[in-house]
Amino acid sequence: MSRCAQVAGLSLRTLERWRRQEDGGDDQRHGPKTVPGNKLSDHEEHRLLRVLTSPEYRDLSPRQVIPDLAEKGTYIASEATAYRVLHKHQLQTHRENTRPRTSKKPDELVASGPNQVYCWDITYLKSSLLGSFFYLYLVTDIFSRRIVAAHVYEAENDEHAADLFAEVQEREQLVPGQTTLHSDNGSAMKGSTLKATLERLGVLASYSRPSVSDDNPYVESLFGTLKTRVGYPKKPFTSKEDAQQWVDGFVYWYNEEHRHSALNWVTPMARHTGSERELLRLREHTYRKARQRRPERWSRGIRNCQPAPAVTLNPAQKNKEVMTAA
Repeated sequence: MSRCAQVAGLSLRTLERWRRQEDGGDDQRHGPKTVPGNKLSDHEEHRLLRVLTSPEYRDLSPRQVIPDLAEKGTYIASEATAYRVLHKHQLQTHRENTRPRTSKKPDELVASGPNQVYCWDITYLKSSLLGSFFYLYLVTDIFSRRIVAAHVYEAENDEHAADLFAEVQEREQLVPGQTTLHSDNGSAMKGSTLKATLERLGVLASYSRPSVSDDNPYVESLFGTLKTRVGYPKKPFTSKEDAQQWVDGFVYWYNEEHRHSALNWVTPMARHTGSERELLRLREHTYRKARQRRPERWSRGIRNCQPAPAVTLNPAQKNKEVMTAA
C-alpha cells in the first residue's frame, strides 16, 4: 500500500484513513474550487503559443522573447508562464545542435587482486629547450599502487601508448579479459592505434568524463608524489635519457621502498606479490608482545595489521555512502 500512496502522491496514513471509512477508500481529494485570477484564458494561451512558435521567435528562449515583445509594446505573459505553457504542450525541448553536453559517470571498477585494473596518464617533464617538453607515460595498478610502466617519450601520441601497452602485456603475461585500463579522454588515450592494440591484446578500456580529474585520481596523485619527491630536479632535464634515468630511480624507490599509507604502510611490491600478509603478521606479533610487556602504555588495542581491502575506482553512490559510514 505504501507504493500506492507514493504513486498517488499521498501519505500512507491518509490512504489508510480513507480505507477505514465507510465509502471503501474512494479518492477524497477535491482539488481547488476556484480558478486562479491570473490564469491565462484559452485565447491568451493560444496567442502566446502562436508567438513563441512563430518563425521570428521559435529559435529563442522565453527569456529572450518576452523582453523583445515588451520593447515593441506587447505583453502577453511572464517568462515563467511562457515556460510553463511550452512544457504543457511538450514544446520545451532542446534542439539537437543546442542540446547540453552530458557525460555519464564511468562504471565502477573493483580491483581485488593484481593486474585487474590499471590506470594511466601522461605528464609533462620540462626540457632545457624553452617551450619544449618530454612526456612521461605512466601506468599504475590500483590494487597494489605499483608502477607497472613509466616511459619517457619526446612526443605525445597513441603510437607510443600502443607500444607501451604491448610491452606491458608481454611482461606481465596478461590474458585477454583480465585487465581493464582506465584513462582520461586525451587524444593519445583514444587514438585508433591504441584502441586497436588494446582490442588485440584483450584489454578492456574505460574512460573518465571530460575535464573531470577525479575520475582518474590514482595517477593524478602519483604524479603529485613524483614531482614533490625529494631530489626531483629543480632544473629542466637535458635529454630524454636524463629524464628516463631519474624516472627509473623514482619507480624503484616507489615500488620497492616506499611504504604506502593506503596499503597499511607496506610497499606496493609487497602488496603485489602477496608478501604483505607475512609482514603484517610479524608486525602484529611484535605489537602484541610489546603490549604484554607494558600494558599500561597501551590505552587501546594494537594497531590494525590487516591487509588493505579491495580498491574501487569511481564507486557508485551507494558504495560511497557505505565507505563514508565505515
